Amino acid sequence: MPLKQTKSFFLRSYFTKKLAIRKHPKFPYIQKKDSMNINDKSRSTSYSPSKTRYDYMHYNRAGKSGIQLPAISIGLWHNFGFVDSLQNGRHILRTAFDLGITHFDLANNYGPPYGSAEETFGTIFRKDFEPYRDELFIATKAGFDMWPGPYGNWGSRKYLIASLDQSLKRMGLDYVDIFYHHRYDPDTPLEETMLALADIVRQGKALYVGISNYPAEASAKATALLRELKVPFILQQEKYSILERTIEQGILDTITKNDLGCIVFSPLAQGMLTNKYLEGIPANSRASKDLTYLDTTLVKKNLNKIQHLSEIASQRGQKLSQMAIAWLLDKPQITSVLIGASSPEQLQENVQSLENLTFTDEEIASIHAISNK
Repeated sequence: MPLKQTKSFFLRSYFTKKLAIRKHPKFPYIQKKDSMNINDKSRSTSYSPSKTRYDYMHYNRAGKSGIQLPAISIGLWHNFGFVDSLQNGRHILRTAFDLGITHFDLANNYGPPYGSAEETFGTIFRKDFEPYRDELFIATKAGFDMWPGPYGNWGSRKYLIASLDQSLKRMGLDYVDIFYHHRYDPDTPLEETMLALADIVRQGKALYVGISNYPAEASAKATALLRELKVPFILQQEKYSILERTIEQGILDTITKNDLGCIVFSPLAQGMLTNKYLEGIPANSRASKDLTYLDTTLVKKNLNKIQHLSEIASQRGQKLSQMAIAWLLDKPQITSVLIGASSPEQLQENVQSLENLTFTDEEIASIHAISNK
């Protein structure tokens, strides 16, 4: 058979077989016109932010800087690791932005495993938030253990610069809005750590810098060094809640004296300041797992306090979590409260704390008395 006829024969045979398959009773799904559509039943759709996203949220200035942060910011410490649902994380961040939450807070070792929260965020950012990059204030940090060996922890110049380079790669970003040294390092000269932060800004990898988990004396010295280096140091991040008030022992005064903004984490004391533990410890709660810092002993120790605080919240027309957030935002030194969320609904519920930020003197006194028991 000539070459032309051979080609023609094989083409006719190929399309005859394809047509036969289309009409074959074993493949009915490809016989209809709508076979061009897909059968994806997920809730995922292209994202278009709410046009009213800036109508509800309150914004507070970070110290004496030009930056204003939402009163409530979203932290990705939990629920954004590889062990968590990507779709759920995506819906949480969409809901946050729709509510006017423009500040997303990460760290190099958030997960689990370490680094996975940044990778998850990078995926979500590319899918949903890349067109809105200039509306976001994105933070990451380094200071805790991240990789083995002497260069993957604490506050050396080598660690901080290498860690941020890795973080930017995981998130797919050219820069972060603020980079924090995540904890004070007593063994590395503070001058080395602060110079590394200064150089990170000069290299264009961060617009601002901050510190976290610093004692008052080290915070004051860090402020002096960074001002001498003319670096935009605007925020100190510390743990603060009704049940954890160590920050009141000099740190908060130092932050205020140095004209810094203060952003606080763990406002719900790892979930203890919610209605979840009023009747004990649920089987699938954070306290019942080994992946967090909260355990059953700590919950039981604070159970009586939690129950009495819940009564005050109820009298205010709030849930305990809402009152706990409002209690922090009632303090003029606090720029923003970092909250986590396991669902969009939980996030919406906690943002409703903004509806009642006023406390009577009697309420303040009662809360103080309970927390100091």
